[in-house]
Amino acid sequence: MRDILFELLNASTGALTLEDILLNFLVASIIGIVIYISYRFSHSSAVYSARFNVSLIMITLTTTLVMNVIGNNIALSLGMVGALSIVRFRTAIKDPRDATYIFWGIAVGICCGVSEYLIAAIGSGVIFLFMILFGSIKSNDRYLLIVRGEQVSEKAVDDLISRLFTGKAALKVKNTSKETIELIYELSSKMLVTSETKHGSASEALHNIAGVRSVSLVSQNDEISR
Repeated sequence: MRDILFELLNASTGALTLEDILLNFLVASIIGIVIYISYRFSHSSAVYSARFNVSLIMITLTTTLVMNVIGNNIALSLGMVGALSIVRFRTAIKDPRDATYIFWGIAVGICCGVSEYLIAAIGSGVIFLFMILFGSIKSNDRYLLIVRGEQVSEKAVDDLISRLFTGKAALKVKNTSKETIELIYELSSKMLVTSETKHGSASEALHNIAGVRSVSLVSQNDEISR
């Protein structure tokens, strides 16, 4: 039994030739470029990161490199799992789709590393078409309208907000002191667009109220306008 386990741990399907290795990297590079193009066209300029996009190609090639070394060698694969288990990757993901692209690059690298080019090509083609069709869909952002000023301006601000957003703006926070007040309203992107179309900029209208000191509009994606 020990001999059988020893043979399995040291078994290998054979060393790859230079042509096989170059072909694996060539196909991985081509599909990596497809991933690059898909990411570029499915992300708007506000969330697009050129360095992250280039790293997707590097992830694909690096995974191909690892798979070329491992192949079907059980001993090497167990050692690689142990090595990776002590490495902690901390990368800020700004968009949930970024995680999908990372897995896409890893999957392609695995397929190319074991010379499964057809699976990599067909799978990438399906994912590419899906991301092009649905990748540019924008989320329904929520916004916080923050108004700070003197207490005497509270009623005027509340009346104006009610008129601009037809009473749909929800007052979430109200902070008061002896002389100042802070009002925070929750809005949807649709409400903002409708209000700007009918009445113009809500910030300018609020600034025209006596006693209003500042107006801030904060979205869920951390974009701030004043």
